[in-house]
Amino acid sequence: MSDDAAREQVFVSDEDLWLFNEGAHSRLYEKLGCHLLGDGLAVFGVWAPNARKVSVVGDFNDWRAGVDVLEPQRSSGIWQGTVDGVSAGDCYKFHIESRARGYVVDKADPFAFHAEQPPRTASRVHRFSHVWGDGEWMEGRAARNSLDDPMAIYEVHLGSWRHAEHEHRSLNYREVAPALAAYVAERGFTHVELLPVMEHPFYGSWGYQTTGYFAPTSRFGTPEDFMYLVDTLHRYGIAVILDWVPSHFPADEHGLGFFDGTHLFEHADPRKGRHPDWDSLIFNYDRHEVRSFLLSSACFWLDRYHADGLRVDAVASMLYLDYSRREGEWIPNEHGGNENLGALRFLKQLNTVVYRDFPGIQTFAEESTAWPMVSRPVELGGLGFGLKWDMGWMHDTLRYFAREPVHRRYHHGDLTFRAIYAFTENFCLPLSHDEVVHGKGSLLHKMPGDRWQQFANLRLLFGYMYGLPGKKLLFMGDEWAQPEEWDHDRQLRWDLLAVEEHRRVQQWVTDLNRLHRDEPALHELDTEPAGFEWVDATDAAASVLSFLRLPRRDEGGEPTTPGGREILVVCNFTPVPREGYRVGVPRPGRWLELANSDADVYGGSGVGNAGGLDAEEVPWHGRPASLPLTLPPLAAIFLAPAPA
Repeated sequence: MSDDAAREQVFVSDEDLWLFNEGAHSRLYEKLGCHLLGDGLAVFGVWAPNARKVSVVGDFNDWRAGVDVLEPQRSSGIWQGTVDGVSAGDCYKFHIESRARGYVVDKADPFAFHAEQPPRTASRVHRFSHVWGDGEWMEGRAARNSLDDPMAIYEVHLGSWRHAEHEHRSLNYREVAPALAAYVAERGFTHVELLPVMEHPFYGSWGYQTTGYFAPTSRFGTPEDFMYLVDTLHRYGIAVILDWVPSHFPADEHGLGFFDGTHLFEHADPRKGRHPDWDSLIFNYDRHEVRSFLLSSACFWLDRYHADGLRVDAVASMLYLDYSRREGEWIPNEHGGNENLGALRFLKQLNTVVYRDFPGIQTFAEESTAWPMVSRPVELGGLGFGLKWDMGWMHDTLRYFAREPVHRRYHHGDLTFRAIYAFTENFCLPLSHDEVVHGKGSLLHKMPGDRWQQFANLRLLFGYMYGLPGKKLLFMGDEWAQPEEWDHDRQLRWDLLAVEEHRRVQQWVTDLNRLHRDEPALHELDTEPAGFEWVDATDAAASVLSFLRLPRRDEGGEPTTPGGREILVVCNFTPVPREGYRVGVPRPGRWLELANSDADVYGGSGVGNAGGLDAEEVPWHGRPASLPLTLPPLAAIFLAPAPA
């Protein structure tokens, strides 16, 4: 392709301008930013409608403003132009002279594909060159990433997962790729969720205050290096979910805030444009061009980086105009309500577009309120997400587990309440990074009792979670009971795997992941009421819960998946072993004990049912047969009918 033809392809067309100004452009990264054409020629483009003059400054012109001037493209607010002598890796910014109050500033490129390593703030010219090797994964991912598939997510902060040996530095993208992929696959997780990898100025924000909505952070390498990480995970059969933050952004001078001398990306009124909790800026979702920017960012990661899902952070803060605000600190919408109508329109548009254009992906909402139909289709009035984090379950469950077992009988409802709403959304059960920071303590140290009881309670928590309907998420380090809070400046306590107690918890999580994957009843109806039945939810006096997970069945009542069978889950939330505890089951015959968190191999006391027992034809709990179980202390057990 000639330079003239390539330039014509990159320059915005009338259709691009119309889509952009209508808030419907989802591929702006193909037009704006910097695009190398060849022989040192590059096209630069930026949106700055209130600029009087825009030029590009960088290594290629000794950072001299006014040398390489861009031209306005009709009345769109977009400035574009070509610059000679540009090479991949060159640093650059946009020099913006505003029509407003003589404001002059050098801004990083909002569409930059690469950036300098913080604390430096320039954008870098980049041309993608990675050759993907995950074709088999991409072709078949829709069959491995659906609501019917097993989903055990390992949440990772790349900078602190593991450091280079004998060096106080994080592994880069290429170093971490084989180690992370092999570890996740060995432990039986199906997905990795990465805390935001998008460029951010302050490392301590964990990526949740983004400046580079189209650039993976340069702290760990180049865009190709990050592509190599995703590619490697895919080759190991691991799906990749990226945390993405369209809810707010930092006010750093080089970033999006006050971009062209006006409040371009954010609301001008701080009652709508500034977040009181994080002292950050809130996107103006009512502005069409802002929606095009955010929509393009979401599609970019799914397109160029082959991401399998996006977890949208802080959705509740987007939905409510009065989120974390006192009376008088917010402005009602046009109907007098507290709903952010622009954000609602954007979220529905986002999910409509990404599910249409990228079959097989999933979107996840971190939404902490009771907003209805978050994970229901847009055409039915929902927000259109694939899944919603069940924050209520997480808070109720951790509050319950923090209580001494002797008091749990009085708080049984903390566990059973979820059944009232469990299928109103497609839920993911998260034990995330937010629960092991800021003085909350590690999961292990939230547990009451002596050291043995703490470990037993933690194994019980994991067993209980994996038994319930809903997709699963664990934060890194929790799988081996890291005793300290997570510290983003330090690597995980890998040395603890030399300690038997911790290693055995890790084995329990590994075996739960395999059970979750291998037993259809434990995943294929995670979001449908047909996959769950209480056996007994009322035994508060003994602090015992029992329930069945059921496989999908055809019209004749036969499991639709080979090997599908009922799974009985029984949890004893006290340290008292219980002999002859009778539990009703749907059929007589041999029942196998598939997993027991109190088994010796997991660090338990070894109490259990000797691998299985026979159901007696004694009706119980409204069922034709029953099992006289031995319930281990502070333990979860999983049983299933023996194959015929």
